[in-house]
Amino acid sequence: MKRIATIAEMKAACRQVTRSGKTLGFVATMGALHDGHLSLVRASKSHCNVTAVSIFVNPLQFGPAEDLDKYPRTMERDAAMLEQLGADVLFTPGAEEMYPPGAQTYVLVEELSNRLDGASRPGHFRGVATVVAKLFEIIRPDVAFFGQKDAAQVAVLRKLVNDLDMDVEIVVCPIVREKDGLAMSSRNAYLTPEQRQQAPVLYRSLLRVQTAVDRGERDSAKLIEIGKQVIAGEPGVRLDYFAIVDPDTLDPVADVSRCALVAMAAYVGSTRLIDNILTTINSQATS
Repeated sequence: MKRIATIAEMKAACRQVTRSGKTLGFVATMGALHDGHLSLVRASKSHCNVTAVSIFVNPLQFGPAEDLDKYPRTMERDAAMLEQLGADVLFTPGAEEMYPPGAQTYVLVEELSNRLDGASRPGHFRGVATVVAKLFEIIRPDVAFFGQKDAAQVAVLRKLVNDLDMDVEIVVCPIVREKDGLAMSSRNAYLTPEQRQQAPVLYRSLLRVQTAVDRGERDSAKLIEIGKQVIAGEPGVRLDYFAIVDPDTLDPVADVSRCALVAMAAYVGSTRLIDNILTTINSQATS
């Protein structure tokens, strides 16, 4: 696996891949890798001839009171995992490499960036869109792989790619979960043992909503209340939002007659976690 830290060298390496006629897959990460990240790398390896991974803790997507300074950084461990998995190129730029002094250009996907996590974390998706646009220009992948856990991010990036006519296919891979259902996240490392026992309530609330859908409930307001009640039953967990939206526009939907995204964020202690499901409709269910 080749490790590259500069934009110029990364551009040269990636252009060499595409000039040779090979397909280039890309996985963007902030490090502290877990099986969720690794599933994206595996997907890239199965789809593409060459797989590039980036590790960059992007300061633009953190708010002033968020966890930029304490975000877990485990570069050597991460690099060893990627090498064992067979990644071909690892891009590890520093902040000044990505945002040199005097940089003044940002990318903003209007409206979508203010929904779900964007409403709770102002400026977050501007930071995400900016760094991903830069990474796509540096690497120019044929296919980029993202996780369903970051469903709002996926919607923002799909809109970015569509609006700017970027020649990259976005593939979304399923959420990878712990045995008790907790969605894998680098921030899970912040949880105390007691909080780790509480955290699976996020997924339980989503499953309760899907169970209600299976039994015929279609009204989003009622389904949201069902999910909220599950969260309320777990001391130490504070809900940020619980929403049912269109997975592409992130607009609220009144019912789940069609596939809908049930998305939520909650604080377990001081750690903010997110999770979601896409509802499935049982044709046998009646309302």
